[in-house]
Amino acid sequence: MENLYDLPNGWVWKTLDECTELITKGTTPTTNGYKFLDKGINFLKIENIVNGEINLSTIEMFISEEAHQSQKRSQLEENDVLFSIAGTIGDTAIVKKEHLPMNTNQAIALIRPKKILNSSFLRYSLLSIVSENTKDKQRGGAIKNISLGDIKELMYPLPPLPEQKRIVAKLDLLFAKIDKSIALHQKNIDEANAFIRSVLNEVFGEMEEKYEKSKLDDLTSLITKGTTPTTNGFKFQNSGINFLKIENIVNGEIDLSTIEMFISEEAHQSQKRSQLEINDVLFSIAGTIGDTAIVKQEHLPMNTNQAIALIRPIEKLNSEFLRRVLSSSISNKTTNKQRGGAIKNVSLGDIKELELPLPPLPIQQKVVNYLDSVSQKMEKVKTIQKEKMANLKALKASILDKAFRGEL
Repeated sequence: MENLYDLPNGWVWKTLDECTELITKGTTPTTNGYKFLDKGINFLKIENIVNGEINLSTIEMFISEEAHQSQKRSQLEENDVLFSIAGTIGDTAIVKKEHLPMNTNQAIALIRPKKILNSSFLRYSLLSIVSENTKDKQRGGAIKNISLGDIKELMYPLPPLPEQKRIVAKLDLLFAKIDKSIALHQKNIDEANAFIRSVLNEVFGEMEEKYEKSKLDDLTSLITKGTTPTTNGFKFQNSGINFLKIENIVNGEIDLSTIEMFISEEAHQSQKRSQLEINDVLFSIAGTIGDTAIVKQEHLPMNTNQAIALIRPIEKLNSEFLRRVLSSSISNKTTNKQRGGAIKNVSLGDIKELELPLPPLPIQQKVVNYLDSVSQKMEKVKTIQKEKMANLKALKASILDKAFRGEL
């Protein structure tokens, strides 16, 4: 067994498989003929792991005792360590008594340490070692994943149990201080976002008092949405015409660097109605509701899917003014009507019925300029806070690296 780096006296290199009683994952009960229930035994998903803890208040899916017993191998036990292996990679948590009984799905690895391995030490090491060594082994398309085999084969620096507990105590103390600082910076970002929203609402509240309202349907030449090309027999490609998804809209802009799906010219032409044009306004209507962006020349040619509404304003409606309206409290009347089960959505009919104030174009532009100036100032504040948060997260990574080299 080749050592990755020299360890202190008493530490040994092991595979993670040698340090654990069980490394497995769950399944979705519906594949075995069981239905989800409104109450019963907790069924864990990745989104229920928040800041390194299982948040019971976020659990919305439950299973029967029969379904739980049918998946004995993935029944969670106290001190099991969880590690997300699909979609979001690397979220970790430790199972506590108050979480049980509980089962989980195939996106979360269940790791049950032997007595030689402290659960908290394992969780911290997964944040460092597993993430670093497995990120280049991620497989899959849109949803990345890590195999259980990769996790089992990981080379693991194992100190004596008392040393593990000493390291955990020190990491707990250091990370608590760092996390407190990170939380303060996040609070500043949240307050900046809240200020922007309050300014938006104040401005458009005044607009509603001064100007007559018009239905959005009367101020646009098109309100539609796209489809997924595969439903029409076309495959996604590694290159070609940009195909837009909600996750490609970042901070009110289309981020071309995040686009990973492309379609052929033939597929693009088959979806003429959802071909994007300059100054089209985009509004997310499924899953994440209310993200907005404006199409620019550098984005084209581009098409989109059914989760994004395409809104094409006529000449008397400024695209950026409309985008700001859709980001304000005026659009709450639309988003409050969202429908659906696990995935919420807003209908195109609701968007068409949305009423908004319509001042003259020069006033619209004046409003846009003012809101731009406020947004730019707040973005500078947010950028500084994000940089400080990034530095603190880098510090955590550096501390973890030292801890598992025996230098802490």
